[in-house]
Amino acid sequence: MAVEKDPTLAPLAEQHLKQRQQQPAAAAAGTATSMLGPSLASLPNSSKPPWLRQRAPQGEKYGQLFEQMRELKLATVCEEAQCPNIGECWNGDMATATIMLLGDTCTRGCRFCAVNTARTPPPADPMEPRNTAEAVASWGVGYVVLTSVDRDDMPDGGAAHFAETVRELKRRKPSILVECLTPDFSGDLDAVRLLASSGLDVFAHNVETVERLQKRVRDPRAGYMQTLSVLRAAKEAGVYTKSSIMLGLGETEDEIIDTMLDLKDCGVDIFTLGQYLQPTPKHLPVVEMVPPEQFEYWRRYGEEEVGFRYVASGPMVRSSYKAGEFFLEAMIHSDRDAAAAAAAQR
Repeated sequence: MAVEKDPTLAPLAEQHLKQRQQQPAAAAAGTATSMLGPSLASLPNSSKPPWLRQRAPQGEKYGQLFEQMRELKLATVCEEAQCPNIGECWNGDMATATIMLLGDTCTRGCRFCAVNTARTPPPADPMEPRNTAEAVASWGVGYVVLTSVDRDDMPDGGAAHFAETVRELKRRKPSILVECLTPDFSGDLDAVRLLASSGLDVFAHNVETVERLQKRVRDPRAGYMQTLSVLRAAKEAGVYTKSSIMLGLGETEDEIIDTMLDLKDCGVDIFTLGQYLQPTPKHLPVVEMVPPEQFEYWRRYGEEEVGFRYVASGPMVRSSYKAGEFFLEAMIHSDRDAAAAAAAQR
């Protein structure tokens, strides 16, 4: 799709395919079922690859954050989506959590997601923007991620509630950088623009998977083109934009490349890739476990060939990930310092 819009991208795709074709073919027996990683059939039963093993969450900071979330009646995507990095992000000197706004129940039923679903979730808590701002301001962090469930039951999809949370947080701590990982607001671009102009710094919205697998992976109300239109509208509002895909759902290399190019065509600055993990037996099965070396390949390809400002890529990477947040915080401050210096010289 991106190549059709911009023919100058065609040599990039052709160069990639030639490089891959020149690599020696794997032996027929025991090889991977695709170019991305080993077949799950080749893995020992009831065991994960060593690169996916994580310690159970624990520690003093973890306990403090857990209690604070309960006291303020706040939900986190870390818990609701069963994020494997919760132990890392909720501990240490710069412990942080990704707050999930608008409750813990989503109106959609994507086949990869462990968040609770219902047609009519409880009403949004009017105190949530203030409680969220108070909690985050007390953490002493310079960068925070706010996300939300889909709320198709609300006229604006919850965009105004989301925007008010950003404004409350910026009032309490103007220096903090705020990333909003958003739903698609049913393609309502006025809602997208409302949130993008609320004072946030990074507007993130995930395409989740390649175009061919959208209907299998996401709720029917979501869609590839709708996601691209949301990201394009957010970029036009003048903010950094970010998107993410999961690997291991049966995508091909060509499809990953096309997705990268389509996102770059929409002006996306930051791109992340992580391993899909089946949260329960009722969710989509994992087609393949992608090894760390392949994730590193996609990181280099995204930055060096496609031209994203930053790519976070690894089996345990998620769209809101503390290690990536540190880099983005430094990148944004550097950009703004450079802009201020240039303005001072005029």
